[in-house]
Amino acid sequence: MLICKLLLLVLLTVSFSATCIAATPPRVEEAQFGKLKDGTPVKIFTLRNAHGMTAKVMEYGAIITELQALDRQGRATNILLGAKSLEEYLNGFGGSAAVIGRFANRIANAKFTLDGVEYKLAANNGKNHLHGGRAGFASKHWRGQALPAKPGESAVQFTYTSKDGEEGYPGNLDVKVTYTLTDKNEFRIDYEATTDKATPVNLTNHAYFNLAGGGNILDHELRLNADAYTPTDDGLIPTGELADVKGTPLDFTKPTRVGARFDQLPPKLNGYDHNFVIDGGGKSLIQFARLKDPKTGRVMTVSTTEPGVQLYTGNHLKHAGLCLETQHYPDSVNQPKFPSVILRPGEKFQSSTVHTFSAE
Repeated sequence: MLICKLLLLVLLTVSFSATCIAATPPRVEEAQFGKLKDGTPVKIFTLRNAHGMTAKVMEYGAIITELQALDRQGRATNILLGAKSLEEYLNGFGGSAAVIGRFANRIANAKFTLDGVEYKLAANNGKNHLHGGRAGFASKHWRGQALPAKPGESAVQFTYTSKDGEEGYPGNLDVKVTYTLTDKNEFRIDYEATTDKATPVNLTNHAYFNLAGGGNILDHELRLNADAYTPTDDGLIPTGELADVKGTPLDFTKPTRVGARFDQLPPKLNGYDHNFVIDGGGKSLIQFARLKDPKTGRVMTVSTTEPGVQLYTGNHLKHAGLCLETQHYPDSVNQPKFPSVILRPGEKFQSSTVHTFSAE
């Protein structure tokens, strides 16, 4: 009888352990999200951390489709704008958190001169070039692969080769973008690129954040470590100057309600679409932004190695989300006084942006 009881106890213990293991989801999970119009399958990857945060990223556009973060009650909510199906993205969903390249933001008159050669690009924003052209990196199929697990983090890497002449840019550009979710509630984006011919490179992600998980972002509170910005003409092309934010509606050096000064901005903008110069930016990873939703208590701080950030308040989406696009300044390829965006053979482009989440 004693042997039978011991055997039963062992069986129950093994069964309970197996159930616990089965109930624990993997740190990285891979599935098919859909197919492109030519039949190419598109994978989606789910990253998890130990505290209930999850991130979903897919091969089309290397888009982040979902990012779950906890509020002050410990409840997880998606704080990114996203679509539920691949078809919605393929049909032009206007709020995708895609990788932007080969050159994020605007290039004046859709052209630049490099090493004595003029390159003409697509004029897809009036007379100017925007976000890599008519078919930039946001609409490309990237190859995704989960990376080997490391303690306290989960990661997936996407690769894409932009061919010489694509959208008018010179050189074959090999690009890697790595998304990492850590047990410190960090969501990190690391970019790398190499080329076989001199070319401009300026990569970012166009994620629209809404820390409330719905409604608009007008009551979010934003602080930016940015004492200057790059003034622009009517086409949002920088004049080449750096101007002080003090005394302007662009002063976010103290926590400020995002929608508090919309009435002081040009009416045609319907909000912010400005590049800020990060204090001490462009040298190492530095925290430059703090965004808070007072209702849920969610807080997001952002650090980057980039010298600038484009604040865009989702003006075409009724302010449903807010972008903090870490970048080199717009039109840098035509502005010799701005930090260089030229990548040459033998060099490696590297850039990192880290979003850290908490609640208070």
